[in-house]
Order: sequence, then structure tokens, then C-alpha cells
Amino acid sequence: MPHQPPPSFGIMTAPMQTGYHDILRVWREADAIPAIRHAWLFDHLMPIGGDPDGPAYEGWTLLSALAAQTRRLRLGVMVTSNRFRPPALLAKIATTVDIVSDGRLDFGIGVGSRPGHPLARREYEAHGLPFHHSAHAVGGLDEACTLIRRLWTEEKPFDAHGTYHHLTGAFGNPKPVQRPHPPILIGGRASSTLRTAARHADLWNIPGGDIEDAARRSALLDRYCEEIGRDPAEITRSIHIAISYDAPAPARRAIGKAITEGFTHIVLGLPTPYPAQVAQWVADELITPSL
Repeated sequence: MPHQPPPSFGIMTAPMQTGYHDILRVWREADAIPAIRHAWLFDHLMPIGGDPDGPAYEGWTLLSALAAQTRRLRLGVMVTSNRFRPPALLAKIATTVDIVSDGRLDFGIGVGSRPGHPLARREYEAHGLPFHHSAHAVGGLDEACTLIRRLWTEEKPFDAHGTYHHLTGAFGNPKPVQRPHPPILIGGRASSTLRTAARHADLWNIPGGDIEDAARRSALLDRYCEEIGRDPAEITRSIHIAISYDAPAPARRAIGKAITEGFTHIVLGLPTPYPAQVAQWVADELITPSL
């Protein structure tokens, strides 16, 4: 395997079944711990675990608040559902967060919830959002990535009339702090999503689970990159790993296997409730032993 950079570690605080001040406490603590490089929220409008009627916060609004109260962490939504917001609106939202954070945004995006996941799908009906079939969602994601990048970089208004999105006089002002634009992280494991990642992603994230499957998906991404003439090494491999406070050893083993398979962007999912000094615990129990 070619030389790879040292791993970077981050945390995920899913904004459900908890409160704003609890998440803020964890992010502020993590912001002061250099071993934790990045922090993430998810993008669901209703809980997908625990009490289905419990609290869930809108990801981008919360991210902007957290961006204003941290100074060092890179941050993002892992990953934005492209089904929730039109791409031009999403580009404007992301630009605002990049400016609020002084250029710390990693822009995570994906097709959105799986149609067969009832706890995820119900949020569309509950909020009056259309839930298109998977082919529509994947095609819409590919177009959205192109449009968002254009809005971040082009200096004159433009029209765009694709299969899924239509813009007239589209223009992004202001531009993001990061140039040419914030890094794009595409999340997902389906082959159609991997083809989109090959075209657009700076980082690709897979939602953990079976490390061997993640390695196979990573190899498939390599192949798709090679088919379009892109160097696969241009795409950082990211993986989400769930942790247990009572039993950290399985997560340590998963981290080691993931790094061996070339995943250098490690996102550790923190379950609620968050213990006191949980970010320091993550650094001591999971990150330091893995370096």
C-alpha cells in the first residue's frame, strides 16, 4: 500500500435525544483538545433511534451556532440529505457556515435516507417533503454537486437547466472563505453514489459497520476514479465508527483495521448521554492508543 498520511480523528454528536447545551459542551471541550481535529452533526429532522417522538435538531442551523462558539475544529454535517434543500439554497447555507467558522467547513452531502428505513422516511411526510425514488435521488445529487461548486466559484450569474434542477440567474455572493471552495465529502456505500464521489468528492465517507465491506467499497471507488482518469489518491477515505463508553476495545480494534485498509479520516460516533469530559476520554482511550 502506498504511503498514507497519519489519521485524523473527529467526533460525531447526532443531534437527537439530547439538548443543545449538551452538544455545545462536548464541542467546546473537543475544540480545546488538539488530538480531535473535526466534529460532525447529522441531517435528520426527526429521531432515527430511541424515542421516535424525542427531540431532534436541524443540522445546519445547529452547525452555524456551534461554528460561532468554536475556534479550531473543522466541522460539518455527515451528511446533508440532498433531498431536503434545493442545491442553490444549500450552497448559500454552506457558504454562511464557512464564513461564520472562518473557513473550517467540510461540506458533507449524500442522497438522503434509504427508502426502506421507515424511521428515516417518515420525516419527509411529516415535513411535506417529496421522497423520490433512488435513481432520482442519485441523479439529483450529481447535478447538485455541480451546481453548488459553480455557485461557490463562478463570478457571474448563470442559468442551468438539468434533468433535476433548474436555475435562472443563479449567483453566489458572498463566496466561501475557502478557495476554490470548501472540501466536498460525499457519504454512502451504493455503487451509484460511489460514481458520484469519483467525480466530485474530496473526501468519501462510509457509515462504518463491516470494515471488510468498507475496504471493498473503497476499492470500487478506486476503479470508478480510474475509469474517468482521476487519481484515486485525491479522495481521502473516511469512516464512521460507533463507540461504547463501557467497552472501548471493539472501537479500538475497528480503528486499527480501518487505518490498515487506508481510511485516514476517522469519525467516532458518541452515544448519548454524554459523560463529563467525554472528549478527553475519547482522546485518551481511543485516539492516543491508535496513533
